[in-house]
Amino acid sequence: MGVDLGDLVPRTPTDLSSLSGKIVAIDAYNALYQFLAIIRQPDGTPLMDHTGKVTSHLSGLFYRTCNLLELGIRPVYVFDGMPPALKEAEIKRRMKVKEEAIKKYEAALREGRIEEARMYAQMTSHLKDYMSEDAKRLLTLMGVPWVQAPSEGEAQAAHLVKKGDANFCASQDYDSLLFGAPYLLRNLTISGKRKLPRKDVYVEVVPEIIELKRVLKELGITYEQLIDIGILVGTDFNPDGVKGIGPKSALKIIKTYGSLERALPAIKDAEFPVDPAKIREIFLRPNVTDNYSISWKEPNVEGVVDFLCGEKDFSEDRVRKALEKAIEGMRRARGKRTLEAWF
Repeated sequence: MGVDLGDLVPRTPTDLSSLSGKIVAIDAYNALYQFLAIIRQPDGTPLMDHTGKVTSHLSGLFYRTCNLLELGIRPVYVFDGMPPALKEAEIKRRMKVKEEAIKKYEAALREGRIEEARMYAQMTSHLKDYMSEDAKRLLTLMGVPWVQAPSEGEAQAAHLVKKGDANFCASQDYDSLLFGAPYLLRNLTISGKRKLPRKDVYVEVVPEIIELKRVLKELGITYEQLIDIGILVGTDFNPDGVKGIGPKSALKIIKTYGSLERALPAIKDAEFPVDPAKIREIFLRPNVTDNYSISWKEPNVEGVVDFLCGEKDFSEDRVRKALEKAIEGMRRARGKRTLEAWF
């Protein structure tokens, strides 16, 4: 779900070529879910190998990562660990949504409503254990670093940026801002033309940069107040938020009262299943680690081909060409004929 701050935050459109040389910490699960949802057959069936295992996530991960490397962008993927206990309600809500979507998908498929079936299929995406393990294996073969977070991947990615080990935190969700990410990069993994649901209309999705300092300055609030706004609207740790309060209302309330504690007595029917202070603590002092190493290595071309083509039924010609372009992009980014200086 993520916190809904889209109507509040200022953003700056950019293009991928302008990010050449930058290190981007990507919320891996966020990206993999996008690939699982988008990369499907016309009837909504995901891509699969000869054993029946889903490969949509690998297809998106491989070709998008090659595209980033070709442009000279240095990605590092951050994987989720154990979610905070307070996230249990949100996890259950998501499972319920998926279960309902599966029923609607099957009904639409039976009745021949193919486009509608595909739409519901996108809502059924479920990241299984083997998918994340396959993703890590592929990244290692590609020479692309990945970090295992102890808890929330977005929190760890934000930590990398705050430490100066990455330039941007990349995710579709705005939670990264609540975790203190100085720079959030959206639409990195889904940029390009996208078809609007149920319409024969395509829109151009471009990457956009959101700077935390600018957000706070233009909204006239502190970082702590931004977290309070998120809690009022609803986060992964209190998905319902306060009924009837959207982002703009939450901003007005917090600016009027100064803090969530002072605002709550004035809000009619404001109820929280847990202490808001505990939610705030997750964002202010997230469970992150400094036990990681980030470096880029020369891609193991034959290893990638064996894995994707030999095991997962990818086109060898397409895979080799994508890797060639990625390697050439690395060379251009450093202005060298060899990859040594890039690593």
